[in-house]
Amino acid sequence: MGNKMLDLLKSGGLLMIPIVICGIFATYIIIERCVYFSSVKKRDAMLKKNLADALARKDYSAAEAFCIAAGTPVAQVVQKALACRSMQEADMREIVQTEMDAVVPKFEHNLTMLGTIANISTLLGLFGTVTGNIKAFGVLGEGGTMGNPAVLAGAIAEALMTTAGGLFVAIPSLIFHSFFVNRVNHAVTDMQSQVTSVILQLTGRM
Repeated sequence: MGNKMLDLLKSGGLLMIPIVICGIFATYIIIERCVYFSSVKKRDAMLKKNLADALARKDYSAAEAFCIAAGTPVAQVVQKALACRSMQEADMREIVQTEMDAVVPKFEHNLTMLGTIANISTLLGLFGTVTGNIKAFGVLGEGGTMGNPAVLAGAIAEALMTTAGGLFVAIPSLIFHSFFVNRVNHAVTDMQSQVTSVILQLTGRM
């Protein structure tokens, strides 16, 4: 099975090397982001529960300790809100909004690269299709109606394999890129909701 897969990859020619590299990077990013979002979701759920108890007691030291322990983007923004609790509400909201803008890239980490990999893989597959077909037509033009059948088969295999390889990397990369962008949007919305709730509690309006 392994040798057959290796032979298939070899039939795609040199362009299979960057396609395989793109696939490795895409796999790493997908796994890393899945682990990250799963971890953040669990820690934020625990933080929300702990903050509710601490803020109800007006125990701001404990609330800050919970934020440091959680270490999530939401925790970082809440910690900033706690540090600004003596300010006017308008000033507090402005500082907190600035902090939220600063932590959003943590959710988006490597997503631009994943989208780029999806595009590059598609283009590499297309490029391989073109070069493979050029070779195939070159073989057909070398005398005889079919040219050298073995060389012709190799050229067609290269065109098909690079196309398949590019799509094999590009399709899941594109799907997961869309999935993670959706997760980022939900994470930002949840963060805004939770931070607003904390601000209302700190200002005595909740």
